Amino acid sequence: MNEFVRSVVEKRIRRAMAAVERNNMKAFYCERADQVPAFVRQLLPAGCSVSHGGSATLSECGVTDLLAQGGYRYLDRSKAAGPEELDKLYRDVFSADWYLTSSNAVTEEGELFNVDGNSNRVAAIAFGPAHVLVIVGCNKIVRDLAEAQSRLETLAAPANTARLNSRTPCAQTGRCENCHSPARICCNTLITRFQRDPDRVKVLFVGEPLGF
Repeated sequence: MNEFVRSVVEKRIRRAMAAVERNNMKAFYCERADQVPAFVRQLLPAGCSVSHGGSATLSECGVTDLLAQGGYRYLDRSKAAGPEELDKLYRDVFSADWYLTSSNAVTEEGELFNVDGNSNRVAAIAFGPAHVLVIVGCNKIVRDLAEAQSRLETLAAPANTARLNSRTPCAQTGRCENCHSPARICCNTLITRFQRDPDRVKVLFVGEPLGF
């Protein structure tokens, strides 16, 4: 990243971090994506139970590989044998020690913006696991909720439907069509504006683009 661009990006990250802290969530920073696994390893106690939502970000920065290496009681959704086992895993996640995820966007007011299809991810962020770690690349920071919604409709949702091979109109057009498809992935929206428990939600900002 160009040094002048980086200086702007880092200022934006610092503003978002300060806002997240005002909203009673912990904010952390890694300059590079390759630093994230070491951060996660230091944060999560050995042997704790941990799971995560579907996330290109976690894969890109090496977190899912870290969890698969052992050392944790990993509730791995990719190992579910079928729909019934997957549904049970989704419900078991609510009693996990840690839940890892990314966010569709984080506003400069420190709001976490997330939209889901099955809604297991937004449900876990809102309630259940004792600790939630949200990992966001610098590309996820937006000015406000209107920009967060626009980002979802014009980039995040169409890109994710393509990743998931979903048969939705946005996978074809590259923009939200407000469809009624059974494969629709934007069914429920969660806006996290504040946390009553200051130790539950932690947001790790990364000074590189990650995910969609």
